[in-house]
Amino acid sequence: MTHLAFRAAAVFVSIGLSSLARAQVPACANPGALGTSRVVNVGTAGGLAVGLKTYPQTLALKDHELVLTFDDGPWPVTTPAVLAALEAECVRATFFLIGRNALAAPALVRQEIAAGHTVAHHTFSHPSVTLRGLSSEKARAEIEQGFEAVDTAAYGAAGTGPRVPFFRFPGFADTLPLLRWLDSRNIAVFGADIWASDWEMMTPQEELTKLMYRIEKAGHGIVLLHDVKAQSAAMLPSFLLELKKHGYSIVHIEPGPGPALTELASDSWTSQTDRSLARMGYVEHPEGVAPVAPAPKTPPFRGPR
Repeated sequence: MTHLAFRAAAVFVSIGLSSLARAQVPACANPGALGTSRVVNVGTAGGLAVGLKTYPQTLALKDHELVLTFDDGPWPVTTPAVLAALEAECVRATFFLIGRNALAAPALVRQEIAAGHTVAHHTFSHPSVTLRGLSSEKARAEIEQGFEAVDTAAYGAAGTGPRVPFFRFPGFADTLPLLRWLDSRNIAVFGADIWASDWEMMTPQEELTKLMYRIEKAGHGIVLLHDVKAQSAAMLPSFLLELKKHGYSIVHIEPGPGPALTELASDSWTSQTDRSLARMGYVEHPEGVAPVAPAPKTPPFRGPR
């Protein structure tokens, strides 16, 4: 989706700046820990779409402020290691869960919530063709099933809508009809500003070097990692220490009232997501039907690969 088309479609409504409500910063028993500097409530009324890799706006963060997010979990071994590293540094993060993984490991979902993390949504099965490769009807059903599965695992039952109205598209592959539908449900869509690219094979040290370079270049933003990746779980303790060493602060996000405080991209902004999806053969279709080029031969998600 182009910058102009995104604006013209009025996919998001929270461009105006206003103060974010601040929740209580968690207490930390370790005075030398990185910690969580502040907790902000992100309003979702009317919808929201943030993350400069995909959208021409992001959350308004100060210099050297980061929001940590993890996708695709929970997963045995790697998710507990990620939770342990975060707990050691008193850091809160946001986890975008795959529904079927949540149903398979409800204790891990509840552990995330008990530790103060935000548990959000990432579809039920993370379709290998992405939601752009499904009809809008099937894509909505995949999202709804994910909402229900995560909330059932987390709270024992699901309501008519997600308990936490935060959603991330698999592969960031959105469609305009789905964005409008999520807007109508008052659900915020999260992209990212900084990718760890941990879907690529690399050592933990290589990932740390790449990620710190990107963070230093960006200065602040929403960071994407995957708690199902062994290399990211192994890297995380060193990563948190590096953030502390370089003066970064962690901001934790939770849903709340009021409009979200956002900042717009520069006029030269373009979607890196669309460029990446185009290289894989996907183009946006108004009804999100099958891509015009063959989809990459990627097996269904089976956990860490």
